[in-house]
Amino acid sequence: MLTELLIFVFLITILSSCLLTPVMIKFGYAIKAVDEPGERRVHKKAVPRIGGIALIATFIIAFFVISQFVDLSYGILLGVLIIGATGLLDDLFQLTPIQKIIGQVLAASVVIFMSGITIQYINVPFSNEAVAVPYWISIPITFLWIVIITNAINLIDGLDGLAAGVSGIAAVSIFVLSILMGNVVVAFLSIAIIGAVIGFLFYNFNPAKIFMGDCGALFLGFILAVVSLMGFKQVTTISLLIPFLILGVPIIDTAIAIIRRAIQNKPITIADKSHLHHKLLEFGYSHKQTVLIIYLLATVFGVTAVAFSQVSSMASTIIFIALVLFIEVLIEKFSLISRTYRPILQMFDKIKNKTS
Repeated sequence: MLTELLIFVFLITILSSCLLTPVMIKFGYAIKAVDEPGERRVHKKAVPRIGGIALIATFIIAFFVISQFVDLSYGILLGVLIIGATGLLDDLFQLTPIQKIIGQVLAASVVIFMSGITIQYINVPFSNEAVAVPYWISIPITFLWIVIITNAINLIDGLDGLAAGVSGIAAVSIFVLSILMGNVVVAFLSIAIIGAVIGFLFYNFNPAKIFMGDCGALFLGFILAVVSLMGFKQVTTISLLIPFLILGVPIIDTAIAIIRRAIQNKPITIADKSHLHHKLLEFGYSHKQTVLIIYLLATVFGVTAVAFSQVSSMASTIIFIALVLFIEVLIEKFSLISRTYRPILQMFDKIKNKTS
């Protein structure tokens, strides 16, 4: 019965997203809510940027369908509406960073205090020991998690289909883990995200007919942050690292961007063209190739997250070390921090020179 219901929600969300997105394309042109080509843009013509409305509308439909099968807190729905409104206002009127943060904090507050979704336990990495988090620590950590993930997805929204695809892959990882953990609510919500993203990608993959805009990017980041937090309630079955791995690509890209701008004495809020997708384009990969490479990276992180939940502490330690080395080499290879930062690659070069 559960399988049939999950398939039903999946199909409903794909269909809704497929039907609503073309409507937003026409509406975007009608109200002139379009992204024009520019210095930091990779597209060559004006494209509607309000596709996030279709994603949010699809999620709302899914929410009411799912609520017929399981109990859902309306705090989640209200939080989605607030974050969606924040993103839409930014798409239409260009909000300041502070105004956007206020909207994100308000959406997070609704979820935390209306729905009671907080980080309650933290696993000691590479062990089965869980530590209870005091309430006064839990609240700020939960706020940080939601705001960071919300903005991380927004920051990688730089190429056709990139943010949507990475979010969909993260949702697949959450779905698999929720099935393994027996968390039915998270399974329903994550399958709804997957369906919404797939339907949207028919129009958003390169060459995109519509962009999700801040409305869609903030929504996807927000709902992924919330759904992954709901999985924390059964944290004794997973490692603290798993939610970070699931969202590894946007988290790491955001962290590197902060480090890079700090080194260059630039404000964190100032955009640049040194994100992973920019660097891959610089290396000569096409638009589609760049997006697919990052999809592959997101899949690697997702598979690693699932593996962490199934293997021994020793195996998870080995996987973690290998993944850290892989990330470091990636950072150096594509000069994500700077062109002179190459400690591991320089060490490999020295070893190679000595053995040759």
